[in-house]
Amino acid sequence: MVRVPFRGRAARMPAEVDDHETRALVAGEASAAAAETDVPEAPAPDRTAAAFFDVDNTMMMGASIFWFARGLAARKYFTGRDVASFVWQQFKFRVAGTEGAVDMHTVRDNALAFVAGRPVEEIVQASEEIYGELMADRIWSGTRLLAQQHLDAGQRVWLVTATPVELASIIAHRLGLTGALGTVAEVVDGKFTGRLVGEMMHGEAKAQAVRALAEREGLDLSRCTAYSDSTNDMPMLSLVGTAVAVNPDSELKAVARSRGWAVKDFRTGRKAAKIGVPTVGAAALSGGVVGGLVALRRRNRWPF
Repeated sequence: MVRVPFRGRAARMPAEVDDHETRALVAGEASAAAAETDVPEAPAPDRTAAAFFDVDNTMMMGASIFWFARGLAARKYFTGRDVASFVWQQFKFRVAGTEGAVDMHTVRDNALAFVAGRPVEEIVQASEEIYGELMADRIWSGTRLLAQQHLDAGQRVWLVTATPVELASIIAHRLGLTGALGTVAEVVDGKFTGRLVGEMMHGEAKAQAVRALAEREGLDLSRCTAYSDSTNDMPMLSLVGTAVAVNPDSELKAVARSRGWAVKDFRTGRKAAKIGVPTVGAAALSGGVVGGLVALRRRNRWPF
């Protein structure tokens, strides 16, 4: 089983602190601290260059947090009705452009409340099973090949994703990658408290995590490469020497063309249609699905 090293070593975020930049910095540093691996190094590693891959729609078809939530619902962590209701709320959000009942602060603060008090190893075990059941067959072979090319060149490869670091580390381990930068939940005495360390690994937090990891590992960011499908990852893409748009949304495709970035598209019409619902429902908040489920459950008083 993949090692999950982070056990609440980062300082807790004071409740009164609500500055986005501070939360992003704390989240990034915590994620970098958790990015450990027991995957063997390449025979002659290139120690100053690395690659960073977004997960949702870049490495995997659809949103990993959607499949994670679906797997947890099957294990009675919450109900299928919660999942369906959240997908509908996010569809309305995308169409109308307003958040309505799903407030971003509520999503952030409640993101992992559903695992509060549960042992870390219990969630890790569930994540191992959910990856095999729902995610393994959804890895883009083209993106996986890009990652392998970096590994073959002796470079290290990390996933960078809003999904919980426990699950992100499992995905990286199963793919033979170096490790993962993911959303870090506070852990005390081997159990989740239900609070995040900083905020979700999204936007600027991803760039902070990559920056912190680069400092720790001695990476030259000008020699590093980042891959993503979304303009949400512009902070990370702009941080490295080479940016690549993979299965890009229309905005990122336009940015890539204007900046001369490479574009890789591994989608087909059939596959795009297949992943459409999870993408709209879960990627709308780039990792906020679980928080949305918790918020909706509390508002509607639905039992698990």
